[in-house]
Amino acid sequence: MTPRERLLATLHGETADRVPVSPFIQEQYLSWYYPDRPTVDRVTDAVELANELDFDLMAKHNRFQRPHFLRRSYPNWQLASSREFDGRIIRYRTTIATPHRTLVQEEAVEEIGAATIGAMRVTTKHLLETREDVEAFLEYLPPLDDEERRVMRQTVAGWQALLGDRGVLAPWGFAGVFNFAADLRGSETLFMEPIEDETSYRGLMDRMADAQSEYCQALVEAGADCVGIQGHIANAGTVSSAFFREYIQEYEKRLIDAIHSAGAFTVFHNCGRARRLYPNYRELGMTLWETISEPPAGDNNLAQAKAELGDTICLLGNLDQIHFLKTATPTEVADRTRQVMSIGKPGGRYIFAASDFLEPGTPRENVVAMLEAARDSGGY
Repeated sequence: MTPRERLLATLHGETADRVPVSPFIQEQYLSWYYPDRPTVDRVTDAVELANELDFDLMAKHNRFQRPHFLRRSYPNWQLASSREFDGRIIRYRTTIATPHRTLVQEEAVEEIGAATIGAMRVTTKHLLETREDVEAFLEYLPPLDDEERRVMRQTVAGWQALLGDRGVLAPWGFAGVFNFAADLRGSETLFMEPIEDETSYRGLMDRMADAQSEYCQALVEAGADCVGIQGHIANAGTVSSAFFREYIQEYEKRLIDAIHSAGAFTVFHNCGRARRLYPNYRELGMTLWETISEPPAGDNNLAQAKAELGDTICLLGNLDQIHFLKTATPTEVADRTRQVMSIGKPGGRYIFAASDFLEPGTPRENVVAMLEAARDSGGY
């Protein structure tokens, strides 16, 4: 099987020739691996790396992670942006003028060379700090237009040409519904709002679920095989299963179902605590959940996750890339890889990877040992 065929078969719940081996590759590792390159890209350079090291690539580009309405102006939505750099921190300011209110968002990120484009910005001033902000945002929020759809089609076609049979396209949409709403309002505000003002909370969540569904369906229509959904803010360390089911689950499921109905797979990302949300995840019905992180990064256990979810949901993970992969010997890495594979492989619906993206400073020989051991022990 080609890497693409192997990944697609596994995502369909079928048995491939072997378990796909698909480490999460983004700018941090690419810029470290290719230190002389002024820029790196999650498709262009990741394909080159996958060809060199021979792994099955899930190309998780973030080109469309920032939604259209935070990138340009529309009628009744005049957007201006600025950028300041003090030698260490880049500060971004986005101002949106609507007929009734001006909305402002401020973000910051540490400048880390070519990897900066892949680093998550920290929101220091939220776009929707008051209920009046929310009302103006919902009244004038621009729909997805033909120009944005054209850009998606053109961009995804270019990615497809570069990727070929080396893997599948799994770009990020603009987060999960709760994640994105939390970025707009602030996490503390959003966690409290269902209790303090449920009507306002549900109004925002409804609109975001609809907007994200339309946006992600357009990505699928453009040719994406999968769409990434960020779901790590409402994790098992911050909410109960009951809270998740009452106030979050219906919106994430609406997004997941919309992507599935358009003909693509869903990749739900929670790289931390999740164990008490397993029943919720089963009800959500995402195609794939990543990254099954075990302690100390998360509270999961791959064997338990397989037992509770593995008959319907594909699992991805879970070699510790933060500590173990960077410090162990190649022999230790190979041994641990085979142990993880022996747990994840039975019954299929499993993709081998580390517990999140490969870190800068991870020795090449350790990555090679991991990939070789995974390929050798992953056959069905």
